[in-house]
Amino acid sequence: MFDREQLDDLRRQVRTQAARGAPLLDQLLTQAREMAGDVRTIRPRQGTSVALMATDGGNNTVTFNPFELRIIRVVDSAGHQLMLDVVSPAADISEVGRRHLDHGRPRTALGRLMADLGVDDLRHLSPMMSGRSARWVETYRDLCEWAMLYDLVCYRNFGTDTLIVRDGLLRDKIFASDLLIQMGQRMRAAIDRTAREERRRVWIVGLAKRTAVLDHFRLAMSLAGIFDRGSPCFVKVPAAMQESVYRWDEYLRGPEESGRGGELPKFNLGDMHFVRFGARPGDPIWTADVFAWQVGDAQVVFGHLLADAVAGFPVPFYPYCLQQADMHSQVANFDLDIVQHSLVEAVRELVEPARRPVVDALRLATDVAARRYE
Repeated sequence: MFDREQLDDLRRQVRTQAARGAPLLDQLLTQAREMAGDVRTIRPRQGTSVALMATDGGNNTVTFNPFELRIIRVVDSAGHQLMLDVVSPAADISEVGRRHLDHGRPRTALGRLMADLGVDDLRHLSPMMSGRSARWVETYRDLCEWAMLYDLVCYRNFGTDTLIVRDGLLRDKIFASDLLIQMGQRMRAAIDRTAREERRRVWIVGLAKRTAVLDHFRLAMSLAGIFDRGSPCFVKVPAAMQESVYRWDEYLRGPEESGRGGELPKFNLGDMHFVRFGARPGDPIWTADVFAWQVGDAQVVFGHLLADAVAGFPVPFYPYCLQQADMHSQVANFDLDIVQHSLVEAVRELVEPARRPVVDALRLATDVAARRYE
């Protein structure tokens, strides 16, 4: 712990450093005030919202896992399981890919995406699937989530106008070359076809709880009071504000900005907005990406999302469909116990009968050590 003299010195240094940042705050305030004229009030709309979510590592951690097996599970906000797979960092990536696309025949949603994009190996879909790092499993999880979004848009029928909500922005650096842009163009064509043939409107939006650009400008936006209108509202984030935070041009530029010089757009399908679904100044602000080809429908998108966000629980003014998808995606409690038991039984089968008590003892010791710090 700090003693009194150390605390006094710390406070002095903090105040000094904060004072040096005053010019930066003034600059941020100027940028925030420039947005004020573009803020729009959200007009409520009724509609169907559906969200997709993949289980993350923190939601399926087992205490005894000698092979580092990871559960890859994608569900929607209604609790329907859309995909289930089990992999480990030591798995053969080519073999994992054949589970989805076998000799050109798609077997899953990810396989259909690969076939539509003209790739026959996961390593061609993403350079991060090389296997040189164990983090390829996280990339695989994200690819599966993108594939289910693509499959929902391109290969499903809609009984009503529907808003599809992605957990996270509509931009990602995991895809090879311009494959993300090609995927977006195919989704755009499918949405247009659905509107033309089925008379149903489908919109896509990505919502992130936290982003670097929002963290950077949050204080300035609050001090400038650009959302102080007593109603839910949104505003498009100017390119200059994004460029002051993000350094990758291809991550910022939209898919329709090719031919304008600079790095070709590769990793972005969205148009960034700040949105607040509450009416009070203290209500949370989120960052959202409206599907790039639907920017003109931003009012409609946020209008549909408003009703879902107002009903949000336990996180206030955060879309309920995302919270439901997160809840359904978790492998926890009794489900996690079943997974743990299945893993122990699988390990025991690999060991000669005389040595199986060693596995049981090790599992027990691991459980005790883990629960000691719960």
